[in-house]
Amino acid sequence: MTETNSTAQTGVHPRPVVGRLPKYAAGKPPAAVPGLESFKLSSNENPLGPVPAVLEVLHQAVGVHRYPDTTCTLLRTALGRFLDVPAEDVVTGAGSLGALNQILAAFAGQNDDGGQDEVVYAWRSFEAYPICVGLAGAKSVQVPVLADGRHDLDAMAAAVTDKTRVVLLCTPNNPTGPALGARETEDFINRVPSDVVVVVDEAYQEFVRMDGAVDGVQLYRRHPNVIVLRTFSKAHGLAGLRVGYSVSQPGITGYLRAAATPFAVSGIAEQAAVASLENYGEVVERVQSLVDERDRVTAGLKQLGWDIPEAQGNFVWLPLGPDTQEFAALAESRGLSLRAFGDEGVRVSIGEVEANTRFLEICAAHTKEPRRS
Repeated sequence: MTETNSTAQTGVHPRPVVGRLPKYAAGKPPAAVPGLESFKLSSNENPLGPVPAVLEVLHQAVGVHRYPDTTCTLLRTALGRFLDVPAEDVVTGAGSLGALNQILAAFAGQNDDGGQDEVVYAWRSFEAYPICVGLAGAKSVQVPVLADGRHDLDAMAAAVTDKTRVVLLCTPNNPTGPALGARETEDFINRVPSDVVVVVDEAYQEFVRMDGAVDGVQLYRRHPNVIVLRTFSKAHGLAGLRVGYSVSQPGITGYLRAAATPFAVSGIAEQAAVASLENYGEVVERVQSLVDERDRVTAGLKQLGWDIPEAQGNFVWLPLGPDTQEFAALAESRGLSLRAFGDEGVRVSIGEVEANTRFLEICAAHTKEPRRS
């Protein structure tokens, strides 16, 4: 301890950008409340967990003393069959966030002349975006979402300059909920210079039920500058194993592999992901049960007269503004942990049936309904 304190007093400092970065706030566990079962609805986790075949793989896991296959050949091959894409077009990472960091490391940062590349994305969106962009050495260009929580694609297209190297499209958008349509996204990509990388972040793709929703894999087939991000953390219930991947054409994948962290996906995680794909029918059943719960929750909110953005992920967004913290505290007192974002709103993950019912009861007791800006 003395040595650590002495080191801190020598004046060692991180890069200036580190001090300017927002702090990532992971979802907190619920507080214990006497007489109530507590539930965590703050991290968009799948409360049903992985399918039984995955649990069997984990139970029988051996070989943890060996390094994994750094290119995840088994998983990429399985994904190639599942998505009907060449396995070589798939690059794995530690969750979709790890895959995103590979993209930024390869395509956006600080140049040899000291100038910064720009990364355009909607805001509010995934809170890790500004952190990842900043650590890469690039500059964030945040474009406010529309009042209904959707991306303002016209404003995002207008924000692209000759310094823009990457555009991030989060669909469904976390935390506001709406998904992008196929036609509007195609039109947007056609307005972006072909040397700008467009990332379609589809972490919640399996939960989308909107007619005409975008499919990133279809876009990647037509546009050499499109990269699709997906993950096993949400629908597959493997958040703790950190398995994600990107899909892009050969003109991009080589750069992503060069920027990848070796051995980022463990051998156990790879085997679990393959087992989940092999039992995808069961995954779909579990996802549909969560979608049904999401629809029950949104219908309940509408009955209360609450105006919220369209929910296409495994969560709902309450734009509560200055009442955000008050509502989060009320939920905590009733054994629910939610994800509050300053004075903007609350994101509530779809959880167990009892948790969702209690959430609706809390909403009914809260007299200050959400409002759109």
